[in-house]
Amino acid sequence: MVFQLPPGVGNSVRRWCISVAVPFLILFKSMAETHPTNWLAFVPPVPPLKIPADIASWEAERAGIRATLLRLLGHFPERPAHPTVTILSRTREPGYWREKFVFDDGIGGKVPGYLLTPLAAGPHPAILYCHWHGGEYGIGKEEIFQTNHTPVVPGSTLVSRGYVVLAIDAPCFGERNGQGPDQELGAAGEVSAAKFNLWTGRTLWGWMLRDDLMALDYLASRPEVDARRIGVTGISMGATRTWWLMALDDRLKAGVAVACLTRYQDLIAIGGLRYHGIYYYVPGLLEHFDTEAVVACIAPRPILFLTGEIDGGSPAAGVREIERAASPVWNLYRSPTNFVSRLYPGLGHVYTEEMWGLMVDWMGRHVAGDSRP
Repeated sequence: MVFQLPPGVGNSVRRWCISVAVPFLILFKSMAETHPTNWLAFVPPVPPLKIPADIASWEAERAGIRATLLRLLGHFPERPAHPTVTILSRTREPGYWREKFVFDDGIGGKVPGYLLTPLAAGPHPAILYCHWHGGEYGIGKEEIFQTNHTPVVPGSTLVSRGYVVLAIDAPCFGERNGQGPDQELGAAGEVSAAKFNLWTGRTLWGWMLRDDLMALDYLASRPEVDARRIGVTGISMGATRTWWLMALDDRLKAGVAVACLTRYQDLIAIGGLRYHGIYYYVPGLLEHFDTEAVVACIAPRPILFLTGEIDGGSPAAGVREIERAASPVWNLYRSPTNFVSRLYPGLGHVYTEEMWGLMVDWMGRHVAGDSRP
C-alpha cells in the first residue's frame, strides 16, 4: 500500500521541508569550510627538536636521528664499497667530456647517468646534481642539458666553471620510467613502485636516496674528482634530495636546495599533502621529529635554502620554524653563516637568475674554494 497526501498538501509539505532544511545545510557547509578537521589533533604530538648545550651531546643526538632516518627509510642491503659501473659512451663536447654510464643498484634498478668532466687535468671539485619531479617522468637526468626549470643549462654551465658534474635517473624517471614492478609509465609507475616498497619493508624515498648515495660513491671514486670537494644541489624534488643526502652523508661538503624546504606539520595544516608525490612520504617520521631534525644533521657544513614565500609545497611558516629550530646547531659550532635560508616574497615554485647566481657563488666559496660571482 502506498500512502498519498491529500491534493495540494504534498507541495506545501515539500516547501516547508525545504524552508527548514536549507538553512541547516548552509550552516553545516559553512561550519565544515570554516572549521576543517585538525588531523594532527588525533595523533600524538610530534616531539620537538631539542638542541643540547654542547657539541659532544649534539653529535650523540645526531647519530640517533640518523639511525632513525635510516630505519624509517626501509631495510635495504648494504651498498657495495665500490659500485660496478659500465661506461656506455664517451664523447667530447665543446669544453668538456661527456660520459654516459650505468650501474646496478643491487635491488632491481639499472641506474643510468651522465658524468661531465672538464678538459683540463684534475682533480676538480664536483657537484652531484639532483633532478626534479614536476610530473615529468620522461626527463630525469636530461635536466642537466635543458632550461625547463633553471635559468641556464646546468651541466655545461657548471662544468665550464671547473666542476665535474654527475646526474642520474631517479627510480621511475628518465630511462627508468616504466621499469618498475608493474612496468607502468608515469605516475602509475611511481605509485606501483611505492606500493611494492611498502610491502617489502622499504620506501620509494629510501630507494631514491640509496641510488643517490651510490652515485656519490662513484663520483668520489673518479680520479678527476677531489673527493674532499663535492657539493650537491637541485630544485624541487632535487632540493629535497639535496638536504636529505647532506643529513645522511658527511662527504658532501656543501649544498644548495632551491624551491623545496618543507616542514611536514605545516604542510598538513594548510591541506597541502597533494603538493608532493607519493615518493615523498616516509611512514612513521612524525612519531620522532619534523624536518628541522633532518636539516640540523647537516651542521656545521654549509647549506643554502632558496624558497618562494608563496610556494604551496613549502609553507612559509614552516620554513621560518625550521630556521628557528635548526639554526642553533650551527651556532654550537660557531659557524652561523653556514646556515642560510632565504624566503622570496611573491615567488612560488621557481628557480630565478638571482637564485642561480647565489647557488654558483655558494658552491664557489664552499666547494671550489673561490669567490667568483
